[in-house]
Amino acid sequence: MSEKLLIDIGSTYFKVYENGSIRHYFRDFSQNIYDDLMLKCADTLKRYSPSQIYICSSANGGLSTLIIGLTRSFSIRYAVNIAFNSGINIIDTLLYRELGDDPAPRERVDVVILAGGYDGRDGVFDDRLTEYLSHLEYSNIVYAGNREDGERMARSIDNLVVVENIMDEKLQMRENELKNYLTDLYQADIMGKEEIKRFYEITTNQIYSTPYIVNRAMPQLRKKMDVADPFIAIDIGGATTDIHYSRDLVRDNIVTESSYDRMVFKKLGVYKSRESLVFSARNNEYVFELLNTLNVTENILEEYSDKAVRVLMQLAIFLVLFKMSKYHADYIELELERLNSIVFTGGITKVLENAEIEGIVSFFYRKILKFHRSPSVVIDRDYRIWTYGMDDSAGERG
Repeated sequence: MSEKLLIDIGSTYFKVYENGSIRHYFRDFSQNIYDDLMLKCADTLKRYSPSQIYICSSANGGLSTLIIGLTRSFSIRYAVNIAFNSGINIIDTLLYRELGDDPAPRERVDVVILAGGYDGRDGVFDDRLTEYLSHLEYSNIVYAGNREDGERMARSIDNLVVVENIMDEKLQMRENELKNYLTDLYQADIMGKEEIKRFYEITTNQIYSTPYIVNRAMPQLRKKMDVADPFIAIDIGGATTDIHYSRDLVRDNIVTESSYDRMVFKKLGVYKSRESLVFSARNNEYVFELLNTLNVTENILEEYSDKAVRVLMQLAIFLVLFKMSKYHADYIELELERLNSIVFTGGITKVLENAEIEGIVSFFYRKILKFHRSPSVVIDRDYRIWTYGMDDSAGERG
């Protein structure tokens, strides 16, 4: 790798990998990302040509989606699975028959996914859908349901993208077309950010999303780190929290081609999405007991101090485990009781001590899962995982 320079652009740190070592730079938020990197790493960048520089980024925070489907057992469940594994952040799921019971989201949605029934069934959606969409602000809309309704709806909904039905004739999931569409949309979002675009001035290689790169690294972790199967990796940063997991841990009968998948929680970042993290904490029935074990009161959620940051990071660990468990049905359920190892990476490893992370994992397993034994905790304190996936990608493209 001596002829390649790897760069990860995060929401709070730059990471630069060169000749086997990683340097971390805390971002100067008074400057744009590109200028900040040029100022701090100009001498390093001069030693490489654009073809030798490889960049990934998680600074944009991801896309938000609203899913509207016919049933939770098939249409919505399949769409949720595909969206999460494409790096998309789900803000809500709605059953079509309940459309209009609640007001449309007030914030603009990046993408709306419409999931219909099986092919051969016509007239699934009616005027209620177009009426609901007229009150919703969104940037993209995609239909992944029965073929007959797709053709008709494409004539009545502006800019509707129609992809292959996510449900085949045997009611099994077909993920490729919707997953490719969402992945391309996520990639286009990264490329559309003006600050990220400028990085093409220093590289001729494609810029990938960091969650995609970390997911590529998952098969290598058994060789690179002291982990035992089954394991998951949790990346808690300033804008989002990403979870990478083996498909063997999923509690459903969905068949997918990938061995490892990921979920992205846009509202569980510690800095950029602090308010939504605090909101999630206040609405969790176990958080106040957890705060008590940390010897703090709920007033800590209103503070802006180093201690408050540490507590928020610990709460983010608990909440993401809770949202993956059987006690939170809106998300993909993982068999957490089977885990032997949990790998932590991202911004929290710069702040929290091992004991602080291990204490949260122990509390979750004892209080929520009623287990006296918890998985071993492996901390990627140097944030090296992304380099394993970037190394592969750079090798393939180089």
